[in-house]
Amino acid sequence: MINKIVIHFIDGKINKGTTADFFPDRETFHINDKDSNRVYEVNLKELKAVFFVKSFEGDPIYVEKLIVERVGLGKRIRVRFKDGETMVGYTQGYAPGRMGFNFFPSDPDSNNEKAFIVNDATDAVSFL
Repeated sequence: MINKIVIHFIDGKINKGTTADFFPDRETFHINDKDSNRVYEVNLKELKAVFFVKSFEGDPIYVEKLIVERVGLGKRIRVRFKDGETMVGYTQGYAPGRMGFNFFPSDPDSNNEKAFIVNDATDAVSFL
């Protein structure tokens, strides 16, 4: 399956493209860059998060709803990244000793279908 993704690097850089070989238990995967069509390997240790998106454009004026009850996505969680960004959503598998965890946004209308959050990029993770 080919997924549209937006990857956020720890240094603030952002790349958009597609991947067919992302697995949360592997340290590397490949991205086909949307703009250059170049395929290159990415190491999760360099990333803040991998966002699986509905579209590359999104809606820049849309404001996500933070308090939406979503059944079946796990426990409600707040993630604060080392760069100061905070996200609220759901997870079924947060464990601090792992590379990262899947995160589902609170708002079903978000452009993000899910994200893979890299634990080393977080400052605080708490269940709500």
